Amino acid sequence: MKGLLQRVRGARVDVEGATVGAIDQGLLVLVGIEPQDTRASADKLLHKLLNYRVFSDADGKMNLSLSDVGGGLLLVSQFTLAADTRSGMRPSFSKAAPPALGAELFDYLLEKAKTSHRTVASGQFGADMRVHLINDGPVTFLLET
Repeated sequence: MKGLLQRVRGARVDVEGATVGAIDQGLLVLVGIEPQDTRASADKLLHKLLNYRVFSDADGKMNLSLSDVGGGLLLVSQFTLAADTRSGMRPSFSKAAPPALGAELFDYLLEKAKTSHRTVASGQFGADMRVHLINDGPVTFLLET
């Protein structure tokens, strides 16, 4: 499972002109799910997301986690993160989880996040989404479990 996290000052996801998820300061995470991923993969990713130290402390060092700062977590399914781009001029999505598994694991990750963190929002699995963000830094990391 992959999580492309971006530290943001604010972010939102719109579907068909309506906002379906939004946060203020926090992390926007694009989530890529592969066929071998499991609930254990989702648990590991969530632990990293909540505890990865990407926010600045009083000295300007990245020593604080999302849990420390109490920021929002916006999860967005992103099957293209699982693309195989090693050859050719068109990505292959053979490494992406089938839609049913992807939806199941994304929903699991989202529900676990909601029980573990105060402010959690999400996009809509499988929808054509518009993701708006104000990247803070920019700070972007690819986490894999």
